[in-house]
Amino acid sequence: MSVGEDFEARLSALERTVAELVAQGADAQDPGAGDSDPSLGEVFWALEGLRHRAPEGGAVLYTGIVDLPPGGTVQWQYGLPGPAVFEEDWAEQAPILAALGHPVRLSILHAVLHGTTSAAGLVEELDSGTSGQIYHHLKELTTAGWLTSGKRGMYEVPDARVVPLLAILVAAGTPG
Repeated sequence: MSVGEDFEARLSALERTVAELVAQGADAQDPGAGDSDPSLGEVFWALEGLRHRAPEGGAVLYTGIVDLPPGGTVQWQYGLPGPAVFEEDWAEQAPILAALGHPVRLSILHAVLHGTTSAAGLVEELDSGTSGQIYHHLKELTTAGWLTSGKRGMYEVPDARVVPLLAILVAAGTPG
């Protein structure tokens, strides 16, 4: 088995384990609910599951199950071994992150996830500039992969980007 195949096998096992842990959590109430002093294992149940399954050097994982405001559910998880994260060229992510660095673009993503999917509807709802300005922001978000444009100029956040977007927003708002 090559190093790449071993990595893929370990990552697949990690993903299956997290999916099982998420399913177990959905099927049973939190055993720490109502306790004034829950054990750390109950508070950090996902972390404990990852700790037991992580490859040497640790891992970074994000996952989510989200009911979208207009309907439908998105489930997603992704993980990398810790050493792989440190070996990546982080500067390559700058354009993707930069696309999120404007308040109007975040408002556009919020509106699209809430069901406003046409450029005209976004111009009307956001009241954040001219249609030309909104189209500029739509292009930036589309180029970075945060939006796709399909039939008749309707925009959507691809399923594979919903949980990553929400994870970035949760991370940005995490108390330090």
